[in-house]
Amino acid sequence: MTPVSAPEDPFADVLTANAAFAESFPGEERPGRAAKGLAVMTCMDSRISPLEVLGLQVGDAKILRNAGARVTSDVLRTLTLAHFLLGVDRVLVLAHTDCGMTKKTDEEVHQLVAEHGVDTRSIDFHTVADQRTSLARDVQRIRSWPFLPAGTPVAGGIYDVRTGRVEMVVEHEPTA
Repeated sequence: MTPVSAPEDPFADVLTANAAFAESFPGEERPGRAAKGLAVMTCMDSRISPLEVLGLQVGDAKILRNAGARVTSDVLRTLTLAHFLLGVDRVLVLAHTDCGMTKKTDEEVHQLVAEHGVDTRSIDFHTVADQRTSLARDVQRIRSWPFLPAGTPVAGGIYDVRTGRVEMVVEHEPTA
């Protein structure tokens, strides 16, 4: 009988990398508040490094991520907490080019998942038919959220994964 080996730890690579990181970790207290008062709502796409893209440092901003950079009810809940507890006073919604959420409809995603035997009909995947329109609606959703102060600066942009540039699509509307 051949001995069965234990499966390799699927997280060994990241834990090894963390051990190396911890060896040189400065150990100073890092504040939990957003030093630059910024929250960035962006996509979970691994090609986006929000701090680098926007010239920020660790601790400067609160970073929220999900598939498609969509403003969901949980994002609104989190922004409320970020404002009142963590020093956020402005929000940038940052979509990106070549986003997978623009390439399928919710129905196509449900069908794809169903092919694996999983019924996801109770989930709204928030796919994006028109990125600019969705971005404008998501920015407006934050602007009209009653649990953030009126006039909170909110803008929306699209990050180009090929050039590294951000195009502002929905500019901040200054209050009178």
